[in-house]
Amino acid sequence: MEHTLEGLTTQLKERTLGVEVFGRDPEYDTNVDPVVRTTAGEIRKRIAQYYHEPGRENEVRIDLPSGSYVPEFHLPVGRAVPAPPSSRKWPVGLVAAAAMVLVAAAVAWTKPWTTPTALEQFWKPILDSPSPVLLCVGQPRVLSAIPGAQPAAAESERDPDVPVTVQDLHRLGNQHVALSDAMTLTRVAGLLQSRGKAFHIRGRATTLTDLRDGPVVLIGAFNNEWTLRLTGEQRFSFERDPKTPEISWIRDRQNPSNTTWRVDYSMPYLKLTEDYAIISRVMDPTLERMVVVAAGIAKFGTIAAGEFLTDPAQMQTLLKKAPANWDRKNFEAVIETKVINGNCGPPRLVAAHFW
Repeated sequence: MEHTLEGLTTQLKERTLGVEVFGRDPEYDTNVDPVVRTTAGEIRKRIAQYYHEPGRENEVRIDLPSGSYVPEFHLPVGRAVPAPPSSRKWPVGLVAAAAMVLVAAAVAWTKPWTTPTALEQFWKPILDSPSPVLLCVGQPRVLSAIPGAQPAAAESERDPDVPVTVQDLHRLGNQHVALSDAMTLTRVAGLLQSRGKAFHIRGRATTLTDLRDGPVVLIGAFNNEWTLRLTGEQRFSFERDPKTPEISWIRDRQNPSNTTWRVDYSMPYLKLTEDYAIISRVMDPTLERMVVVAAGIAKFGTIAAGEFLTDPAQMQTLLKKAPANWDRKNFEAVIETKVINGNCGPPRLVAAHFW
């Protein structure tokens, strides 16, 4: 507003605004930190909402055209626009009206009277990204080696009274997803949709190029190779001994002797008493994108991870272990869930790491 009224519109560039308004470093990456574009989009929404309210018809209208950071001024219909003085000074009444509108829009957007919840702080970098979110869900590999599988019949040709066989599951290919992963996928997708954030879903066929298109949410651990790859060098990671593949655990690099967070797959599911999961939000150095992980050793852990990351009450418990400015840091944690008769209990945070 000030630059436009003073005729300094050439300075209204994304990087300039990022530095002068938001305190960013002059060399900051505008693709990684799109705060200016995101804020401008929100202000456009608030301005539109403001002028939709009754009684605004006779006010000076201010627009922030898409793709520009230079506001435009429009007098109400039927009133002539006065020629600006040669000194480029705008009429005092117009300046005051413009200031009032932008102040109202800014206050409505920032909501200074509210404190963001832990859930909002955690997901903010994902929601603020201009790109859609990629939900990469794990898929079982155990069916891929079934011999003699025949091409699947078209869905319209299937007899609904004939039960689905193992070969049918094999023929589903990339459409086959575990119920536990689907539950977590639904929770995360619902959260994103409720906040108007676009997303798309990929499975085993996800490529590195796909992951670099925007922020990523990885669901599942041992059935999701990208989870294993991208968490492999972090403090908490998933491990499995090739000599005893039925036993898997979460490794703590700062305490390698800790074997508490482990699951024995040789035990029947109904006999399991606990499961563990990793949740994280990390700016991955390889992808240069924000990556969220919701993955359990077994299915109960993945369900618990999805519940933790989408439940405001659960996320508030994170604040007990979080340092100052934690929302601007990378974050990784281990959660635990008790299992009773094949049903998982509520998630519980047992370890957290910020950097």
